[in-house]
Amino acid sequence: MNQVANIVSEAALSEPSCVLNLMPPASQARPAALSLNPLPTVSELAARYSLSPAVVEQIDNHRRQIKDILAGVDSRLLVVIGPCSIHDVNSAIDYGQRLAALQKQVENELRLVMRAYVEKPRTTVGWKGLVYDPQLDGSNDMAAGLEQTRRMMLELVRLGLPLATEALSPVVTDYVQDLIGWAAIGARTTESQLHREMASGLDCAVGFKNGTDGGVTVALQAMQSAQAAHNYPTVSLCGRPHLRQTPGNPSTHLVLRGGKRPNYEAEYVRSYAAELRANQLPARLMVDCSHGNSNKDYRKQSKVLDDLIGQMRKGSGDIMGVMIESNIHSGQQKYVPGKPLRYGVSLTDGCIGWEETEVLMQKLAAETANRS
Repeated sequence: MNQVANIVSEAALSEPSCVLNLMPPASQARPAALSLNPLPTVSELAARYSLSPAVVEQIDNHRRQIKDILAGVDSRLLVVIGPCSIHDVNSAIDYGQRLAALQKQVENELRLVMRAYVEKPRTTVGWKGLVYDPQLDGSNDMAAGLEQTRRMMLELVRLGLPLATEALSPVVTDYVQDLIGWAAIGARTTESQLHREMASGLDCAVGFKNGTDGGVTVALQAMQSAQAAHNYPTVSLCGRPHLRQTPGNPSTHLVLRGGKRPNYEAEYVRSYAAELRANQLPARLMVDCSHGNSNKDYRKQSKVLDDLIGQMRKGSGDIMGVMIESNIHSGQQKYVPGKPLRYGVSLTDGCIGWEETEVLMQKLAAETANRS
């Protein structure tokens, strides 16, 4: 049974109301816990923003294409590209329209997948993404964030785009997983059992990033774990606790994102591909041109891409995809209360602008055509 059918079938379940009192005894000195606000269930939002049969077929087709690229059946290069994070729905749709038009120009060489990242992991504290705080003011109206996210993703999918996101919260992932064509498990969560279990049940291909130290051992272990079947407790699509059984996900792969030093050069790619083979894992990997590989300087992403193009020219068949952080306008901005934000500029990591994005994609398409 597919995800949409699961959502519909679970919608028929009755949901008892409950009130959870987290107030500590008055004798305790620590402050009282904050009150909880109700959120819509997955099935409620799915019914409100439902997928037509044509959209379901499109998403399934995009997932097959991505899996075929991973398996080497499709010779195109997978390109996960888009904003570091989305904070403005209107500019995200604008970007998506541009990307959909660009896909038509490079469809024989590249499979473009738009980054629709709505959750952001934080090393300490900070804005955690559109889902959590859509108003950017600390009001944490997550009900509104979930609704905006699903509505936006559905509109992007209707443009003909496959979507990518970082599966950070297993609960949040349930709200959007039927819309996602490719998912990432980030460097901070690759070692997490919860995320490995979640990945084992996703219908899309999942890329596990190497650890923040640059090592790939935990990512390889995560791939092996996610390929296996799991049973774990979670929340149903109607908001009830239940035991979820997963079949295992055979479409997992490694994403090199750098660490203490970049790890995109040929020596690393060859070494990690050999390590994947030694562990009977898919020896085709993706390279993230941002993060540790660019030393967190968005302007160096083109340098990383040039190096990867050079590796492909020399016959490397280990690279099946790249990831690039791109937006309408280049750079990065900070949120300042009362000050308007610049349109199409990242609120988190810096991104290259649209003009450079077009140039790089045309260049990459030409090189991929030569490789084929």
